[in-house]
Amino acid sequence: MSTTETRIRRMTPADLDHVIEIAQSLQEAPNWPLAAYRKALDESSEPRRVSLVAEDSETGAVAGFAVACRVGRQAELETIAVAAKGQRRGVARRLLAAIAVELKQLQVQEVTLEVRASNHPARALYRSTGFSETGRRPRYYSDPQEDAVLLCLELR
Repeated sequence: MSTTETRIRRMTPADLDHVIEIAQSLQEAPNWPLAAYRKALDESSEPRRVSLVAEDSETGAVAGFAVACRVGRQAELETIAVAAKGQRRGVARRLLAAIAVELKQLQVQEVTLEVRASNHPARALYRSTGFSETGRRPRYYSDPQEDAVLLCLELR
């Protein structure tokens, strides 16, 4: 799957089985229950979330997803995941760009996230898209225990 075959759109309830399947297939992805994804789609829920999927424009298959939580002028990228067969093809980069556009429209000025210190591919992606390291949370993650690297992106 190339980036030209992928389109980014809002996540819908019909996507949730695919989203959970992708998340469960990736060691790095958070293990959210179905109820958490449903809440992310609920526009009346606070805090408000922006939830997007990347899909193959020919088959409609979900290739990845991203969820960001907005509080005032700040947002946290809570999760971004791309199915193994879609990795290293620009899908995550397109999801990040699209979620930044959505958040700017909501007047968000800053996006933060945390990532495992050992997740070098994700850290390289974030660095290449403008995120900068702002700190660490020692022993934040378990199984295995390791630090979280805190990153921030200023939206202009």
